[in-house]
Amino acid sequence: MNMQDGKLTNGLVIANVVIFLLLWISGWQYDAVLRGGFFPIRWSGEGYPALESFGALVPAWLTPISSAFLHAGFLHIAFNMLMLIFCGRLVEQVLGAKLLAFLYVLGAYSAAVAEYLFNSQSVNPVIGASGAISAILAAYALLSARNEVKPIGPVPGYVVRIVWLTAAWIGIQFMIGIATYGGVTRIAIFAHIGGFVAGLIATRPLLLWRFKGA
Repeated sequence: MNMQDGKLTNGLVIANVVIFLLLWISGWQYDAVLRGGFFPIRWSGEGYPALESFGALVPAWLTPISSAFLHAGFLHIAFNMLMLIFCGRLVEQVLGAKLLAFLYVLGAYSAAVAEYLFNSQSVNPVIGASGAISAILAAYALLSARNEVKPIGPVPGYVVRIVWLTAAWIGIQFMIGIATYGGVTRIAIFAHIGGFVAGLIATRPLLLWRFKGA
């Protein structure tokens, strides 16, 4: 694949890495997480007064985006960027840069919504591009699938594929959650699931939009 095919993907990777390094070098990582991380409780209408002492905060409705550019450490960002560059280039080649950007943002917000629905009172920050990348990973899984899935009764084959992929992803996330239960860091499994499901649902309409009239 031509490197030019992945301009937006490359740009997202560069932006994430540069932001991470700047925060790490400056020692502002902790402050950035408090100001720009996604805290589910801030969406509850109750706010989070404990954060006010840190000064200006990113508006709560924007934190799904700001948090997607914050990472907890080198392993966290390395894994996310590897997944993004591996899956993002193919998806960008098929959907184009604009629709990839839409999918990235959709994944970030869907991840935040899912995490809020299941942990609305949580005061733990949710950070990282995992939710956004999960949507791109879902699109990659659909676009790269070679085996035709047969319909089940009145349910079309593409819907069956979506259901199977969703079930598999949810299963993987819950196994990860069980494996890391009680650890120091908490993996936002519902955010991952939310982003992935959004990607599965959005990919077909985006494809139709991309190639309408073609």
